[in-house]
Amino acid sequence: MSADQPLAWYPVPVTASINIRWWLLHRDSLTRLIQQRCSKFSVDPLFQSLAPACTDELVMMNLRRGELALVREVYLYCGDIPVVFAHSVVARKHLQSAWRGLSRLGNRSLGTMLFTNPMIKRAEFGYKQLNIHHPLFKRACQRLQTPPTSLWARRSLFTLQGQPILVTEVFLPAILRLKI
Repeated sequence: MSADQPLAWYPVPVTASINIRWWLLHRDSLTRLIQQRCSKFSVDPLFQSLAPACTDELVMMNLRRGELALVREVYLYCGDIPVVFAHSVVARKHLQSAWRGLSRLGNRSLGTMLFTNPMIKRAEFGYKQLNIHHPLFKRACQRLQTPPTSLWARRSLFTLQGQPILVTEVFLPAILRLKI
């Protein structure tokens, strides 16, 4: 995973530690997995608006540079500690059809919606160790008292009626305190 490919996401998190790898490779709902390990789980919406997607999301989402998409960002909390920063992108044109309910999620988990509808299909994961140069790293660290030098993330494309939503989950340091 070389630094000379800043836009690349990889099919395997080769350099991830065994502890974070367990979380990265889990295929079921991350929301459900965290809920099973926390007595108090919550979703805290940070941002939801029409905005440009990140550069490394454009091709996957078939968006042009500067084209607006619905971007939703939330923190998943275990008690009062953020454990995951989640970022989702859906093309504006799909908000009136397959993903029309997305704008009304509020403080509910997107994962709940994605994993309860059998019509929604998930593609394979991509993995990346984010650093200070990636825009999602900066946003994920907003509520961390001491930001790390890097954070592991995974992303996957979900489709409903042929229309995609890209979901990226950034694992915050506190995730490693949860029992696996």
